Amino acid sequence: MIETERLLLRPHIASDFSGYKAMSQDPQVMQFIGRKPSTDDEAWLRFLANFGRWDLLGYGLFAIIEKETNQYIGDAGFSDFRRGLGPSFDPYHEAAWILATAGQHKGYALEAMTAAHHWIEAEFGPEKTVCIISPENKPSLRLASKLCYVETGMDHYKDGEVIKFERAAQKPSPL
Repeated sequence: MIETERLLLRPHIASDFSGYKAMSQDPQVMQFIGRKPSTDDEAWLRFLANFGRWDLLGYGLFAIIEKETNQYIGDAGFSDFRRGLGPSFDPYHEAAWILATAGQHKGYALEAMTAAHHWIEAEFGPEKTVCIISPENKPSLRLASKLCYVETGMDHYKDGEVIKFERAAQKPSPL
């Protein structure tokens, strides 16, 4: 578990599913991530994938819990999504974040992903991390910039264009 000023980041638990399902069925939340709102069974299968990532890879997406309300508000972390985007992308830890409407516009994504980056770098020491973002997703483009991601080009993924990004591992600050 990772604790920040306002958030807890932890692996998912079964009781997160209702919040996860609501988030994955919200058209506003899903509009930029390349898929339509989930059906109940699609939401369940994607939710279960969170458990498998941690068991198989030793890392995955954290459930984001708002400390003040103890409410599940989204996911943030890293995965291996097997996107088929080439050798400069696929072998690297892929950053991902998604927040329910209740968690948006509060700086939570930056807070969660900053903590997740510190964690992945301490645990796995990757030379870089990567992510993809829809060109229309202005909030995530701003977040990627704040997280020091650099655009590496456009690519086609599923039914649309995405911008590929990479971030060099950050060296710990000297004491």
